[in-house]
Amino acid sequence: MVFSLIESRKWFTVNGRQRLCHPLPSLRVGHMWVQIMFKTSGGRRPKKKMYYRVNDLDRVMELQKKPSLILRLKSIIQSQRKQCVLLRDLEKEVGFVQKWNFMGIIEKYPTIFCVTGGNGTPPMVMLTEKADKIALEEDEARVQMEPILVKNLRKLLMLSVDCTLPLETIQLIENDLGLPNDFRQSLIPKYPQFFSVKDVNGRTSLQLENWDSFLAVTAREERLACEGVLTSKEKVRVLIDGNYFGPFAFQMHYPAGFRPNMNYLKEVQKWQKMEFPSPYLNAKRFELADPKAQKRVVAVLHELLSLTMEKRLTSAQIDAFHSELRLPARLLLCLIKQHSIFYITNKGVRSTVILKEAYDGSNLICKCPLLLFRDKFIALTGRRDIDSCISAPTYNTNGQDIGSDIALEPGGHREVFVFPGSCTTGSNK
Repeated sequence: MVFSLIESRKWFTVNGRQRLCHPLPSLRVGHMWVQIMFKTSGGRRPKKKMYYRVNDLDRVMELQKKPSLILRLKSIIQSQRKQCVLLRDLEKEVGFVQKWNFMGIIEKYPTIFCVTGGNGTPPMVMLTEKADKIALEEDEARVQMEPILVKNLRKLLMLSVDCTLPLETIQLIENDLGLPNDFRQSLIPKYPQFFSVKDVNGRTSLQLENWDSFLAVTAREERLACEGVLTSKEKVRVLIDGNYFGPFAFQMHYPAGFRPNMNYLKEVQKWQKMEFPSPYLNAKRFELADPKAQKRVVAVLHELLSLTMEKRLTSAQIDAFHSELRLPARLLLCLIKQHSIFYITNKGVRSTVILKEAYDGSNLICKCPLLLFRDKFIALTGRRDIDSCISAPTYNTNGQDIGSDIALEPGGHREVFVFPGSCTTGSNK
């Protein structure tokens, strides 16, 4: 409704501030003063941008709450000399607040934890006989993981600017990579041909000793090679869901009902066909203003998540690699623009970035030996929503994945439909 100007206008004070008001034109006797709100956008309402949730990927975080508590309590028990923990000492290990969460876990899952004591003996918790037997298989899983960890750690260093990363930065994601807590003492000294610990700018850092060109291949390129895309010379076009089977394309996951117009498909085709430098090339050689370098940033984030066991990291963990990987200043905006590749969930304690193509619904498509062991241990709770593996990987002695299949995530998820363009430029300092 547009108010016509009437000759009577009046300034009056509201909460100590001067306001210019106009009378309502429908009133003849007396006046009702109404504050007029002026817009600065020229009368145009700004377009509302929404980021729709993907329930299956949100559920991934929900399903991890209890298993994480169970696995942590298992580790606490195994770290004790007598393989048991006094209930009164549990608070010293996990704190007063978390203690009650663990007490609930102990009571709810008698198939994993049993409480003994009484008659003057303080109560203590230990693993049941069946749980203890399965827990012994973790050592075998760790042995199978070692070549994979060495390979992924080398690739992580190759992604960094100077093939060097502070140890404290690596420790932030050691559990996500599958590294043992004492990897600096138990793993690094075993491979002096690959790693060395040095002081760089006053920080204890892990440095790569030898560059291996055979490792400078991304997970995206390995998938394309398995699908025969890199060797195929057939002309292909962008599909209705935005996917393009080309050597520089990424997997995109949109809802099944998504119907892009021709302009959208042209922009997607242009971006998917755009060549870009390898994430393993030194980032100092590129300017973020270059669209190809901006697409390379997407590849760097894609590879970083691919190196983790569950293909996800918290936003704080990714930001810790800001300077070493030369990530853009407005990283969050970059991730939101690439919503068909990455998904940001606020479920859980922290916001988490998930690689979409790695999941089929709420199930991780490809699992490493350590995750398979954890699923077997958590299965003692009687959970039926654990999918051990959709496509179990086979690893050789060098930690290379042989013949693993990558399945596409089914459609039907609600998403925001924005052109997956380049990342926002900005200083990386």
